[in-house]
Amino acid sequence: MSGHSKWATTKHKKAIIDSRRAKSFAKLIKNIEVAAKIGGADMAGNPTLFEAVQKAKKTSVPNDNIDRAIKRGAGISGESIDYQTIIYEGYGPNGVALLIECLTDNKNRAAAEVRTTMSRNGGTMADPGSVAYNFHRKGVISITKIATVSEDDILLAVLDAGAEEVIDQGGGFEVITDPSSLVGARSALQDAGIDYDSAEAEFVATVTVEADADTARKVFRLIDALEDSDDVQNIFTNIEVSAEVQALLDDEDD
Repeated sequence: MSGHSKWATTKHKKAIIDSRRAKSFAKLIKNIEVAAKIGGADMAGNPTLFEAVQKAKKTSVPNDNIDRAIKRGAGISGESIDYQTIIYEGYGPNGVALLIECLTDNKNRAAAEVRTTMSRNGGTMADPGSVAYNFHRKGVISITKIATVSEDDILLAVLDAGAEEVIDQGGGFEVITDPSSLVGARSALQDAGIDYDSAEAEFVATVTVEADADTARKVFRLIDALEDSDDVQNIFTNIEVSAEVQALLDDEDD
């Protein structure tokens, strides 16, 4: 998910991840395997692998699982992997735009699961290109707010490293970069001693749609159902959630 929705649903998403730890681990392992296959097993020379491993570690994936995934992806263990990245486009309740990124070894299975889940949860599939034009690819670094790190501290760290802007998302900050500047901005934060939650290339909506509580509930229910699929890796949306709606949803999660 992207934009204000990311921080609006932090608690909501955490509960889901906690209850689906096995699925979460499997998806993180898959990312490591693909990164190692594409760029090799050396994290120093493979920033995509480095980030995939960091994300897995922050989600408490055991080191042995990570090491095996690297070897499997790089072909060191003698095993082979064959995943395809496929992006499906669609609309959720009240016309909220969705990009559904799948990483799968079975295209037909992934397509069937996405279509069925969309139709059962108030979503509709869209023709290729009819939704994607509303998004552009950006580097996005997510940072949880802490008392000792201000927005000015973050700006100072990334200003000369290709950052385009720093956005206050309520519960945290997002550093937006061109995808080619993502590694440099991430390294600048590390050099400044500023911890971050994730640093990834994402699809960011050019125009967002503000949702009321009812729409937000329906969209998040659809996203939850889509994320039940082992093939679905990421979901990007143009939903915008106000602070008032965020507070309401958080109260409902308690």
